[in-house]
Amino acid sequence: MKHISFPNSDLKASNIVSGFMRIAEKSDQQIRDLVSAARDAGVNYFDHADIYGNRMHECEERFGEALNLSSSEREDMIIQTKTGILPHDDYYDLSYEHITSQVEGSLRALRTDYIDVLLLHRPDALVEPDEVARAFDELHSVGKVRNFGVSNHTPGQIDLLRASLSQPLVVNQMQLSITHSPTLAQGIAANMLSDSQSAVRDGGGLVEYCRQAGITIQAWSPFQGGTKPGTLFNRDSYPELNNEIDSLASTYDVPKEAIATAWITRHPADMQVVLGTTTPARVRAATAGSDLPLTRAEWYRLAQAGGWSIP
Repeated sequence: MKHISFPNSDLKASNIVSGFMRIAEKSDQQIRDLVSAARDAGVNYFDHADIYGNRMHECEERFGEALNLSSSEREDMIIQTKTGILPHDDYYDLSYEHITSQVEGSLRALRTDYIDVLLLHRPDALVEPDEVARAFDELHSVGKVRNFGVSNHTPGQIDLLRASLSQPLVVNQMQLSITHSPTLAQGIAANMLSDSQSAVRDGGGLVEYCRQAGITIQAWSPFQGGTKPGTLFNRDSYPELNNEIDSLASTYDVPKEAIATAWITRHPADMQVVLGTTTPARVRAATAGSDLPLTRAEWYRLAQAGGWSIP
């Protein structure tokens, strides 16, 4: 398992993250088995959000109940959670009051005294950056949150926050897979008038921006398809891509999930891959791509087979 150092932080993190969005209906033993599979593979980073589950904090609570971590076990994990999305179509809230109150709820649910990384889950068009800064400073000063980041934010939205923040932003979590990667593909086809791929949709150079700013990119839904239904492993939707994946899986003697993972981890930005599976076998399959040395030619062939133009 490859581990990376976060700029602007003392975190040393696995480049694979185990996500817990879907554990509300799982038993304590199933949750423990999922964590064990991740830990055995070398994963030390675990992702949550207050909104995950059928009610606020439900998945965090199931995790806390199932593991009931000792202090030494807790210190050996990096636990991340997110806030800002409201239930029941109430949209978003990144106010001081919401951030601080939701962190208290997450701490109780997770049965921990601190959160290693807190992310703003979605951009809030009504955000007041000074309120976010006040919440971050207060949470950090009392030791309840050690590091901060964002999710699904553009460079402009990040700059707006950073102008008020005294705490560094260490993470931006965004959707990324071979077939859902416009932020990478647009740079490959830059300035090509006849190619819609060159259109800027993320505020301009999000990957390059995060690399320059020392912000680690976390890729969620790493196996999700693009404009076609299902995952990228759907052969009917992506026959050429699956042929390429199968060929590389045979070459490297790894499962197909490892190849899709490796396409992201091969990128020099030192990205993390956030797994959403609750199946231990799929965790083991995906983590086999943590440090798989795809060649440049293999990386570009996968991108092209995934539907992207390579001029």
